[in-house]
Amino acid sequence: MWAKTTLMVVFLAWSSLGQEQKTKQHPELPNLVRSWAQKLGGELLNFGELVTRKTRVNESFKRHTSIKDENGEKMLKDIHEKIYNMTREKVEAVKRIMDIAEEAARSQKEEHIKLDFQFVNAKTLNDSAVGDQEGPEVRAQEVRYDDSFISTDSRFEEKYQAMVQADEDLDGYQRDQDPQEEEESKASDETDGEIEVTDGSEKDPQASQVPQIDRNNIPLYRNSHFYNIPVNTNFSAVHVPSNVYERSTEVISGIIWSEVLDTTFKDNYQRDPSLSWQYFGSSTGFMRQFPAMKWNQDPIDLFDCRTRSWFIEAASSPKDVVILVDRSGSMTGMRREIARHVVHNILDTLGNNDYVNILTFSNTTDPLIDCFDSILVQANLANVRLLKEGMSTFRTEQIANLSLALVTAFRLLEAYRNDTNIGANCNQAIMLVTDGVQDNYMKIFKDYNWNNLPFVNVRVFTYLIGREVSDVREVKWMACANRGYYVHLSTYAEVREEVLQYIPVMARPMVLNAGQKPNPTWSPVYADVTDPKLTNWLWINRERNKQRERLLAYFGRKKTLLSPDEQDKKFVHQQKHKQDNYGELQTYRLMTSVSLPVYDKKPRAERVANLLGVAGTDIPIEYIEALMLPYRLGVNGFAFIVTNNGYILTHPDLRPVHQGILKPAYNRVDMIEVEVLDDGSEPRHFADEILEFRRRVVMQETGDITLEVKRHLDDMRRLVTGTRHYYYMGVNNTPFTIVISLPGKYGFYKVEHSVENDIHRMRSDDKIDKSEGGWLTQFFTGNWTLHPDWHYCRYMDDRHYFETPEEELLHFLKKIEGIKWKWLECDRRLITKVVADAKITSWFSENITTANYTKEENGPIAVLMALMPREKFIRRFGITVAFLATHSGLTRWQDFPQNIDANAKEEPTYRHFHILHNKAIDEIWYKRAVEYHYKDHTAYVYSVPFDVGDENNTLLTVSHAIFREEGAKKSPAAVIGYQSYHSALYSLFRNITTSCGDIACTRTCETDELDCFLLDENGYIIVSDDLTQTGYFFGKFRPDIMGFLVNEGIYNVTRMYDYQGLCPEEEEASNPAPPMSTPLHHLSDLVRWASATLFYLLRTVSGSDPDSMAYPDEEHEMHNLDEQDSEAEATEQPSRFSEKEFDQRVIIKKTKPECCDFEMWYYRLVHYSDRNISNSGYNKVMTDDCTRPFIVQKVFSSNMILLVLNSVCWEKGPTVAKMPDPVQVDYNMSFACYRELYNNYTRRHYMSCINRNANESEIKLCGLAPHSRPWSALLVALLSTALYAI
Repeated sequence: MWAKTTLMVVFLAWSSLGQEQKTKQHPELPNLVRSWAQKLGGELLNFGELVTRKTRVNESFKRHTSIKDENGEKMLKDIHEKIYNMTREKVEAVKRIMDIAEEAARSQKEEHIKLDFQFVNAKTLNDSAVGDQEGPEVRAQEVRYDDSFISTDSRFEEKYQAMVQADEDLDGYQRDQDPQEEEESKASDETDGEIEVTDGSEKDPQASQVPQIDRNNIPLYRNSHFYNIPVNTNFSAVHVPSNVYERSTEVISGIIWSEVLDTTFKDNYQRDPSLSWQYFGSSTGFMRQFPAMKWNQDPIDLFDCRTRSWFIEAASSPKDVVILVDRSGSMTGMRREIARHVVHNILDTLGNNDYVNILTFSNTTDPLIDCFDSILVQANLANVRLLKEGMSTFRTEQIANLSLALVTAFRLLEAYRNDTNIGANCNQAIMLVTDGVQDNYMKIFKDYNWNNLPFVNVRVFTYLIGREVSDVREVKWMACANRGYYVHLSTYAEVREEVLQYIPVMARPMVLNAGQKPNPTWSPVYADVTDPKLTNWLWINRERNKQRERLLAYFGRKKTLLSPDEQDKKFVHQQKHKQDNYGELQTYRLMTSVSLPVYDKKPRAERVANLLGVAGTDIPIEYIEALMLPYRLGVNGFAFIVTNNGYILTHPDLRPVHQGILKPAYNRVDMIEVEVLDDGSEPRHFADEILEFRRRVVMQETGDITLEVKRHLDDMRRLVTGTRHYYYMGVNNTPFTIVISLPGKYGFYKVEHSVENDIHRMRSDDKIDKSEGGWLTQFFTGNWTLHPDWHYCRYMDDRHYFETPEEELLHFLKKIEGIKWKWLECDRRLITKVVADAKITSWFSENITTANYTKEENGPIAVLMALMPREKFIRRFGITVAFLATHSGLTRWQDFPQNIDANAKEEPTYRHFHILHNKAIDEIWYKRAVEYHYKDHTAYVYSVPFDVGDENNTLLTVSHAIFREEGAKKSPAAVIGYQSYHSALYSLFRNITTSCGDIACTRTCETDELDCFLLDENGYIIVSDDLTQTGYFFGKFRPDIMGFLVNEGIYNVTRMYDYQGLCPEEEEASNPAPPMSTPLHHLSDLVRWASATLFYLLRTVSGSDPDSMAYPDEEHEMHNLDEQDSEAEATEQPSRFSEKEFDQRVIIKKTKPECCDFEMWYYRLVHYSDRNISNSGYNKVMTDDCTRPFIVQKVFSSNMILLVLNSVCWEKGPTVAKMPDPVQVDYNMSFACYRELYNNYTRRHYMSCINRNANESEIKLCGLAPHSRPWSALLVALLSTALYAI
């Protein structure tokens, strides 16, 4: 060997003669790197098998399980049955509310209407149970329903888990009544201790209260079924919008008769304990919600049920709407602002089944958005937001030509009326917003709208703006003659209430056709926030905080400026800190709702067609997901639901939130935007194959299809490609279609336990001791947890409450041990699986450090472990936890507390393994291990947190998939693994790569000439000589080498798209002109001046230095900074500066969140068999002339490669790697325009179309003059303007 080496050295030296720079050759380096990789892989493999007890886990599943074929069609039918039954039950509950509401309103008499009637007001409700609940932390959370500030238990969607108090005297019953009332209510839930409300037809409503109690003081108790919010399930509470006078006759009348709904709400809740919030929203504005809760009004209450999707879409059939906005020269100042406010409120009343456009007119008629010319666009969140923003920029000029505007609008609507494939295909309306007209334009209406009297094709609604406008006859006639409604507006305060008057008018045909009830309305997915405009508000607050921190960093820390990337990383870290400790990060609950209209059936002398309101109930998306049998779909299998518009209702890749802020168009994600074909196509160039699949799903066809797709994993940092099988079926009487997706390699095989591990067989097994009970719970020992989102067993009453799913399972297992057990409350298949898994893995709780090892576990690591004390061995490898997760959702773990850093436990973000990783098959390490099994079945998959750098106590996560195999069939049964400190792997890596071993060498990873890395299968750095590079993408530091690795076939690269992106779009500079003054501005300035003057005088009198004072808001913000910032601010004072010295980089450009698309390039390690690896890049040497300045070797039985670089060679060559970081896609036009013009796909008309009735012509009411508003409502409306202006 030495002779060959000498000859090679001589030959290389001779060949280098004549070169200007001569470098030494080191032929021993390839062998040295190979030996490092082999030694590293061997030691890691042996250690992994030892601490995870892989052999024993394999034997357990091999001995006690078999492989069973899984039928995709059968699985889909089972899921479909559960979803269909759920939807039917919810619809029946809403129908009962609707029927009782119509009868209660019909029976009400005028003498029963008392303007001083006391009701449970959600805004002024006081909790009389304060101090009555145990524990100082019980009332830690604020009561917030319709906003996003509640941190919620992830198990809230369970079939039914009512909240009870911990008081032992209550025997587990809910305390929604005072103690005295509870004794009286034991005999019946509908008498004595609660308010009995009648329909008013037999006795006075005041006599219905037995006993008389204070309606503003009722006990509220936390209920896990209602997101842990304090509620009272004996009452409903009423919310009245800020712009509605709650003591007006029509409002208080509805509040009185609707109180009878409490009995129906409770009856529904008893029939179906899985019901979430039930409610009735009135056309007058109030909403009665069950159960009762206190309403959050911080910072201001903008909620109005009439603008929610469940109300809008149930109140009338779908509609095409053209809004005509006068932009003539007279529409300036306050008129223009009121017009903008009118349009905003109209847009707020439109939903996904409506179509809209805004045309502005003066001497010409033009679309508000240029690319929306001659079309109507779907009124989804994105388009509505774009139209609202456009209303802030249009110019007023010249003279209005209303004739041209009307003709343009009628022609556009006629085109949509004649084509059944576009638009809403039902109601049509023109909304005219102007400050006056010169004619009634009868000829235009005759030509375009009166060709089928008594019916009209298009309703006309007119909004006349201006206090000084006196001649209203023509404007009102236009509305009355065209089945519309006329409104005269002169102030902000009246806009919303008057705009909403058009909804009952559009609903008239439905009310007149009372015998023809429309289909139940199912809303698109939505987040239960009070107002979607919170997105912009939160974004602005985020930018203000970032700007403030940059200024503090610049002036308070000697002008050290963080890069934008560092600022973003710091912001996310701070938000995580807040979320974990204070619950301040936005958390949103996704919902869908089912609703039905409620009609006024009271007989009257004059014909009317009044819409009383809408009844509905919420269905949490997480509850729906739990019904889709996730344990049967298995790892990397999933189900999702698509609406009639092709949008996602639920999907594992639906990502509605960006850094704690709700995305502007979060509920407009199309199914083809999350199921991406692996066909190499350009962004949004969707293939015919996927479009046909989408069409079938939207049209509720039944079938299946096989596609090659690509999906991202792990926070969009990794990519998985492969064949997937899809099965789909529509849900009758809903707009929904269910789709299941199964991986092609292992989706059709499932692990089946042997008969001996069936619960009934174990009941008769004499080998199991049943003398003292606990013959099932005995298998659940040691450390274990369950998948928190799966439904193992659930009670169907409100008498039980469990702190954890584990406590709940043990409770039911004890009941199952009984003789007369029935499976009504449990998923028998899932319970059988988890019990069998627990039985065959019960040995996992045995201490690894004291267990005896088999002869198979006698590798080098086992020998080393035998030679040293176990404690010392465990400490050397830094292991903190070993774990086992099974396909039934069971996770076991064993701690190694001697290795856990005491300081790490004190970190605010510290969470134990079982809290962070309790979802078994849904964990990333589980999914990756199963996928990587098909590349290397012996491999352990290693990972570190992304971009972690040299942070202390970084954990390395290692996992390995256990497959059950029978011939060609194989299915994942479990995943084993461990976590250890990254520093231990780093030490092992350094020990191996700085040693030459038996090979004579002059260079190792310790010398300056070489840089050494361990990279994972996606190119992320597991270990580097430079610890600050840990977790980063390798191409960020050496893109040239990453390019070499791709060219040589070590990695391949695939382009992926993110169609749910959010981009900060720079806003245009503000108008230099001062803002329009209003009385509110002057009042605000006056209050601010008076407060400051008074405060200054008080401080002066007390002897304090006014210049040293900080404003209260500033002090509050300073307190909210993290510890490091607080300490720095306490020790460093801002220095004085001049404008010349100011660094403009400190200023953050003002942006707004906009929808966009991203493209990313993902890298994946290419797997070579033993036959062809010799021809790959793994068999090439490093050249000293820097043409190939690296050597790479596979670390066997792992997902890692060992990469050794010549650090002398700087970046060179044309091969520069593309990064996995998202890059915005440029479509050469605005994203909103591109998406609307080129991605207009099939949709199905689900909603009922009831748009005409011959008797409507008898209704005379078509408009009222504006009436005066209370000053309080005016003030609230003015305050609300600030948020609307965002």
